Amino acid sequence: MTVAPVPNLNPDSRELVASIFEAVEGISAAFPRSLFLQRARDGGHARELWDALVAADLLAIGVPESLGGAGGGLTGTTAVMEALARKGIPPLQYSLTTFCREAILRHGSEQQIKDHVVTSVTGRRKICLGVTEPEAGTNSFAARTYARKTADGSYRITGQKVFISGADESDHILLLARTAPPGEPLSRRSGFGLFIVDLSLPGIELRQLDIEWYAPENQFEVFFDDVEVPQDALIGTEGLGFDHILSCLNQERVTVAAWALGLGEYALQKAVEYAKVRAPFGTPIGTHQAVAHPLALARAEMEAARQVMYSAAASYDSGVDAGDQANMAKLLGSRAALAAVDSAIQTHGGSAFVYESDVVTIWPMVRILQIAPLNNESILNYISERVLGLPRS
Repeated sequence: MTVAPVPNLNPDSRELVASIFEAVEGISAAFPRSLFLQRARDGGHARELWDALVAADLLAIGVPESLGGAGGGLTGTTAVMEALARKGIPPLQYSLTTFCREAILRHGSEQQIKDHVVTSVTGRRKICLGVTEPEAGTNSFAARTYARKTADGSYRITGQKVFISGADESDHILLLARTAPPGEPLSRRSGFGLFIVDLSLPGIELRQLDIEWYAPENQFEVFFDDVEVPQDALIGTEGLGFDHILSCLNQERVTVAAWALGLGEYALQKAVEYAKVRAPFGTPIGTHQAVAHPLALARAEMEAARQVMYSAAASYDSGVDAGDQANMAKLLGSRAALAAVDSAIQTHGGSAFVYESDVVTIWPMVRILQIAPLNNESILNYISERVLGLPRS
């Protein structure tokens, strides 16, 4: 797999990225894109892919060596996701688990870190994220899921979350719930709790959503009917749950950028190879600028987004607030990837829509990344207000 250099990384990080891409070569040989798509069609899961990630120690990337991990920080987890997506096999469960454990690393107790972070290194812990609600959407301040504290210190959780990816494969969910009673105001620093909840507890029900996106991972509605969770399920400080999860969103933004850009690269390479050999009028269609220029522009835009992405990861790993770069990486990466996929579809013409050509199969996932986990319009609001200093929308 040919990978362009990343000038804004130090030599150690560049070596780490290169070693990760090399490891993914072996994984993709054992679990190729064709098997990924077959699992999606059959409604199954990519368990072999998860096992291969564990065997290659890639789940150890991002966890400090002092906890039995391999280090590498966000730069490492970004490289894992980009490399896998470039092969057409991006595991959403990897992104979710690494993001969720970051919140626990930052705000959890020693025991919580031992229970939920250390165990993730060997693949024994899979975590999904529960934030979005049917009525509130991405407006968490309109959340209705309520965690009521009881006299003995435990919590009773009632409510509903939606678009919860990988809930059926996960053993725990990182759940954002209001701890302020219904009707009381919420803010970034008051009224929320962040909980790590065992999905096998009584009162939890999963309902699968019918979403077609050519991936062996499913989305669910998750219902909580007076679910009792122990006091030690609370991550960090009661009331600060929203603030706790916000502190980790930069990692999610960068990982999503890697996911999108990897798939964009996968689509672009398919288009380039097709444009070299498809010759209905005697010469390859790649000789025509109407075909070549969109592909060339996709390469330039994706490479620019990639530089921002790794710069954001490096800043995050150095302890700098990488919010501006992380948001820009997600915005630029998802948009550039979508343009690349659209160009690949246009290059293939009608054959792009034949399942076996595996071109239109890329589009739904990349299109979803324009609106999830945060829509690009919200990111533009962030840039307008936080970077440009314009009045709040």
